Amino acid sequence: MSGQGFIVTGTDTDVGKTVFAAGLAAALKADYWKPAQAGTEGGTDSERVASLAPGVTVHREAYVLATPCSPHEAARIDGVTIELERLALPKTDNALIVEGAGGVLVPYREDLLAADIFAQWGLPAILVARTSLGTISHSLLSLEALRARNIDVAGVAFIGDAEPVAERAITQIGQCKHLGRLPFLAGLNSASLAEAFASEIRIGELDV
Repeated sequence: MSGQGFIVTGTDTDVGKTVFAAGLAAALKADYWKPAQAGTEGGTDSERVASLAPGVTVHREAYVLATPCSPHEAARIDGVTIELERLALPKTDNALIVEGAGGVLVPYREDLLAADIFAQWGLPAILVARTSLGTISHSLLSLEALRARNIDVAGVAFIGDAEPVAERAITQIGQCKHLGRLPFLAGLNSASLAEAFASEIRIGELDV
C-alpha cells in the first residue's frame, strides 16, 4: 500500500484505538501519526505503537500535552493554543495511519472537534468500538457524526469479547463493513498482536 491511509477513531477513550492502530500500521506497512497526545504518564501512544509495531515509522506528534483529558482542556492547562495549521498530515510517500484522540467529537479547541479535523484530512475513517454494553448507541452516534461531515467510513473494528448481536446491529443499522474483532490479549506484544490481527481482522475488506 502506498499513499493515502486511514484515520483510526473510537467511540470513546481507552477503547483500544492505539493497539488497533499499531496492528493496522504493521499489517499495511504504513506510517503512524498521533497528532495530539494528552497525558504522558506511563508513556505516549506513539511510544506504545513503536513497541507494538517495530519497523513502523512513527511521526512526531504536533502537540504533546501533559494532562490526561480532552485536548482542548489539556492545552488550556498547559497554556497552549492548538492551531489547525499544525495538524496538517505529515508528508510521507507511504500510507499513513492517523490516530485521533478520544472519540469522534472530542474537542481540540472549543470551536474545533476531532471530526472537523478528520474532514480536513480527507482520509477514510475506521471506527474502533468496544463490545461492552452501550456500544450500539455510541457506535451509531459516532457513525452519524462522521457521515454528517462527509467522512468516508471504511468500517468498524471491535475490541473485546464476542457480542454478535451488538456487532450485527452496528454494522447493519450503521450500513458499514465489519472489519473483525480483536480479543483482549493477556500477553500483548508485537508478536501476539500481529498474530491476532492476521487471524481476526479482515484487511481484505479495506480498500487499500
